[in-house]
This record gives sequence, C-alpha cells and structure tokens, in this order.
Amino acid sequence: RGALEEDLSFGPDVTTLSTVAADARATGDVVPRSPGVLAGVPVAAAVFDLVGGQDVAVEPLAADGAAAEPGRAVLSVTGPTQALLTAERTALNLVGRLSGVATLTRRWVDAVAGTGAAVRDTRKTTPGLRLLEKYAVRCGGGVNHRMALGDAALVKDNHVAAAGSITAAVDRIRAAAPHVPLEVECDTLDQVREAVAAGVQLVLLDNFALDGTRAAVNLVRGTGVRLEASGGLSLDRAREVAATGVDYLAVGALTHSAPVLDLGFDLRPDRAT
Repeated sequence: RGALEEDLSFGPDVTTLSTVAADARATGDVVPRSPGVLAGVPVAAAVFDLVGGQDVAVEPLAADGAAAEPGRAVLSVTGPTQALLTAERTALNLVGRLSGVATLTRRWVDAVAGTGAAVRDTRKTTPGLRLLEKYAVRCGGGVNHRMALGDAALVKDNHVAAAGSITAAVDRIRAAAPHVPLEVECDTLDQVREAVAAGVQLVLLDNFALDGTRAAVNLVRGTGVRLEASGGLSLDRAREVAATGVDYLAVGALTHSAPVLDLGFDLRPDRAT
C-alpha cells in the first residue's frame, strides 16, 4: 500500500486515464528478461489486486524460489486495462527487488554448498521492506538473522565499550532478557575466549583473516559454540571462508547490494479490447 501511495500521491495515473478507454480490458503477463531466482510473485499479484479489486483476476504461473526463465511468464493478470497499467510499475518494482535478493542469495548458497555453512542476512535492509527482503533471502536458500532489535541480542564493540567488557555486557543482557538469543561480536581471539567463558553460544567473527578464523574454530571445538564469519566477505572467497568450519556467513550484500532482477509486464495484443 505504501508503494502504491508513492505512485498515486499526486493523483491518479494521468497517462493511462487519458489514453485507455474506461471499459477496455486486457490480459498481461509478468515476464523475466533475465535469468535468476523468483521471489515476490504473490506480492506483485497483491498489487494488481489492490488496484483492480474484484475486477482483476490473477494467476500465478511460477512459485517463489523457482528459476526465473527469460520469456517465460511468472504471473498472468486479466482485468480493466487502466487498472493493470496503473499497477504495473509498483508490481514490477517489488517483484524485481525481491527476486534480485533471492538471486544473489542463491549465488552465495551455491558457492558454499557442501561445506556445512549457511548463508545469513543482516539488518542492512531497505527501510520498510525488511520482512519482504528477508523472505526473499529464504527463497534464495539463505537463512535469517534477527528481524529486529528485540528478538535477539547482538553485542558489538560499542556495547562492549559502554558496558566495560564483553563479560559485563553479557551479564547485563542475561539479567534483563534471559530468554533472548545472544550473540557477541569479537575482533580478536582473546575476545572469543572471553565470550566463550561468559557462556555465549554464538560468536560473530568480525573481519577475521582465514588463519584467525581457523584458530577460532579450533578454540570453540567441542564447546557447542557456533561461529559466524562477517566482514570482508566476497563471493569469490566465500567457499574458503566456509571451509574453515564456521557455521554461518553473515552477508549484508544480500540485501544492501543485490541488483534488481529485470522483469517486464507485457499486454497480450490478442486479449486487449
């Protein structure tokens, strides 16, 4: 609804209302122009439904998480031509953005396949689109980190500076929110040792080199502590980082740098009246 309000904030679609007869009807298809992984097909359908209401019929032709094949329609929509063209760009913006996130995520997931490491997102999301973008990460085979600030605790360097130490920060969080999952960001092996001693079950390795990552893996072996590599990651070295034995790769790029997947909306000339 917010996206539609942006497009209609200065009034109705003047171009469409001026050029398309009010009683005209058509069928159109959402069609990928580039290969990738789909996410947000139901969201695109919802846009057409919101604009056209009961006068619009939507038919999903492909499921989220499936391959986007150039030229093969993923959604068919029939209804008043004015409604279809008014909804077109908003629908494409959303399904293109989400499919781009899913496509990039799948590339990372494929890069680490067989290592045992999972690819996780971060909170580096587009404001207002977090739930959808994190859903798109799952469509691409990734897993979600915390959704917001209250469903899990993540102690970073500024929290350590404010509390005085990792141990003090952990103790305060455990006292205030004992049932919330807790993760600590560490910059050094000494901090990893302190976090493990404090009873933390998940440690984020911030910008660790490969040797340091391997050392951290050996340090926590047998303790039940899980490790998440973060910072300085790139797709071309994802596999070697995953092969160190970490449990997760935290990849902010999944949501903050994913290119939009190119999809278009094509009216069928034989169905336009």
